[in-house]
Amino acid sequence: MAQTILVVDDDPVQRRLLETAITRSGMTVVTAPGGQPALDLINGVRGDQITLMLLDLVMPDMGGIEVLGKLRATNADLPVIVLTAKGGIDSAVEAMRAGANDFLVKPASPERIAVSIRNQLKIGTLSGEVKQLKKKTDNRLTFDDLIAEAPEMKQVFRLGARAAQSDIPILIEGESGAGKELIARAIQGTSARAGKPFVTVNCGAIPENLIESILFGHEKGSFTGASDKHLGKFQEADGGTLFLDEIGELRLDMQVKLLRALQEGEVDPVGSKRPVKVNVRIISATNRDLGQMAREGAFREDLYYRLNVFPILVPSLRDRAGDIAPLARHFIARFAAEENKPVTGLTPGAAQLIQNFTWPGNVRQLENTIFRAVVLCDGAMLDVCDFPQIAAAMGVEAGMRQSVAAPMPGMHAAAPALGMHSPYALPVTDAGGHIRKFEELESEIIRMAIGRYEGHMSEVARRLGIGRSTLYRKLKEFGLEPDESAESDIRKAV
Repeated sequence: MAQTILVVDDDPVQRRLLETAITRSGMTVVTAPGGQPALDLINGVRGDQITLMLLDLVMPDMGGIEVLGKLRATNADLPVIVLTAKGGIDSAVEAMRAGANDFLVKPASPERIAVSIRNQLKIGTLSGEVKQLKKKTDNRLTFDDLIAEAPEMKQVFRLGARAAQSDIPILIEGESGAGKELIARAIQGTSARAGKPFVTVNCGAIPENLIESILFGHEKGSFTGASDKHLGKFQEADGGTLFLDEIGELRLDMQVKLLRALQEGEVDPVGSKRPVKVNVRIISATNRDLGQMAREGAFREDLYYRLNVFPILVPSLRDRAGDIAPLARHFIARFAAEENKPVTGLTPGAAQLIQNFTWPGNVRQLENTIFRAVVLCDGAMLDVCDFPQIAAAMGVEAGMRQSVAAPMPGMHAAAPALGMHSPYALPVTDAGGHIRKFEELESEIIRMAIGRYEGHMSEVARRLGIGRSTLYRKLKEFGLEPDESAESDIRKAV
């Protein structure tokens, strides 16, 4: 679930060095040996998974400027960082004019590359959020703007798009936090009423003595405290959509007046001498069984049949598990950008943890859980230990952070990641119950440190309290010696 970076360079050595440097930052890397293969990847079936392109400016088959020109014609929002050995003002200006988001001159340090990538991803995420908020504010949100990959939600989208073609009353059913209001907004944004008012009323949150006034309005002086005329939600939504959330909480006497407003297309403001005509599309939502409530007399049957003309059931998150991963990716990118955190994804253990959880609070609970985890996380990837409440609910030990870094070039792979039911642990006894050799323990401690600090050898040495030269000597003794030439290349030649 990490961010996927596309590295485009005709030099295989440079591709390998860049891949190693970026992978250490917790990101996934795919490579292309030239401009045309890169465009084929972008336009392929998995092109939407690529979040940024690192592009060499000078390549034999197709130059970076030409790649940018073709890319921007089909994918205007993909961030592109140009990296070239021929640095100069003219080259930078030409690349920026062609659509590059940043320009780096070789040799660039891994830290500089990582910072540039994080900045562009953050800018892209925040720009996307601004666009979404603007569409939501303008009441033009559509189903294409919603995150849903599960087949169950595709059916919801199909029904919503069909219902949007007319003004038929819609009843959206589903648990709290499942996204009923977003579905209602997408119906509005897909319909002929897009851009018109979308007024939301939470029927369970209105004070009982103000329900009639809030819904239908009142005239000045119609009751004590009515110092000004108030239009009411129906008149505010005139020409657009009125979304009645938690409609099952509405009082029975108000249900009568609501039914009349729906049947006659007019409302009677409190204290008014004549009714007011309104042109409003009604979308209702509930987390209760209105049919059962109607049979029990807790909800008017005639109103129920009036609202339930076109029912749409939004499944709970546990019933559309295919949406958990894409929603988590979206929330991680969003909150990491908002909170200025370097978090890019989930470790396999954390991904499995949230995938297996039932999420009784649905999408709202997942969103808040990811928010908390991002705020508390100090690493590049969210781990099991960043979800203590979820882990406790599932009986999982939320131990220390697992390693997510790839092995260094030439180094043996680190010790296998521990399972979800075990934190990082270092057994001091062998299978026979005898104390293990000190060399074995020391070797495993170094392995764990390298994994935990993502291969940053200076940090590993500092945390272990030894010198860098001592660390490299011990790596050689234990058969963990990295490819020092590759390490040097990454630091100096990228």
